[in-house]
Amino acid sequence: MTGVTPTLQTQALGRSFRAPDGGTVTALQDVNLEVMAGEFVSIVGASGSGKSTLLRIIDGLITPTTGSIRINGAPVTGPGRDRAFVFQQDNLLPWRTVLNNVGYGLDLAGVHKTEVKTRSQALIDLTGLRGFESYYPHQVSGGMRQRANVARALAMDPEVLLLDEPFAALDAQTREIMQAELLRIWSDQKKTVLFVTHQIDEAVYLSDRVVVLSARPGTIREIVDVELPRPRELSIKRTHRFLEYVDHIWRLIEEEVRQGMGVTNPGR
Repeated sequence: MTGVTPTLQTQALGRSFRAPDGGTVTALQDVNLEVMAGEFVSIVGASGSGKSTLLRIIDGLITPTTGSIRINGAPVTGPGRDRAFVFQQDNLLPWRTVLNNVGYGLDLAGVHKTEVKTRSQALIDLTGLRGFESYYPHQVSGGMRQRANVARALAMDPEVLLLDEPFAALDAQTREIMQAELLRIWSDQKKTVLFVTHQIDEAVYLSDRVVVLSARPGTIREIVDVELPRPRELSIKRTHRFLEYVDHIWRLIEEEVRQGMGVTNPGR
């Protein structure tokens, strides 16, 4: 879309780390990505391809070695309220109720208590947690804790929502339901989302586009446009077109894994 400023933009982004032997390990190299307002973009790749590192750089938790990040054209120099991060573990505070966990960031920001409660309750309702406001994290399921985790991130009204394998710790059935729930919440909020996952079918189901990273040093190997109709029911995962997307992305990642292991594919 010519003339439209991307909500999120990375240019020539790279990150190197010092290895234990004193050498240098390049985790990411020359990552160029544009994400438009309201897009849902997933990042997949072989283990060690730098997916989580990329997300943490965008959030400002890690400083890039090279390149730049911009949110709505403004350079990112550290963490900011225009981004919210949802980690793999829910990290809810055990001494705060579900409602008070959702409003925790607002409390820290000095928002008036009445507004904190109003905004938190609205997100409790949106994420299907009504009736569990006064429960503590240990009293609810893993799926409910992750709903509260997403609600807490949304409470800050970020421009960009960053999710790093938020459903990895859930059982298979709960994970599928949470995928559908996340799409419902995203459809309501229309946040710009960057989502890291190891599950290719999860990425295809959720996304407008899937970014496939190469093996280390991670760079963008291909960006796959997912042209499946929305809204999406879980049953779409059984369609031929869906499985074609999954197979195409898996073949890209399989090649990277085999190259990294020095293994050739006897089937080709």
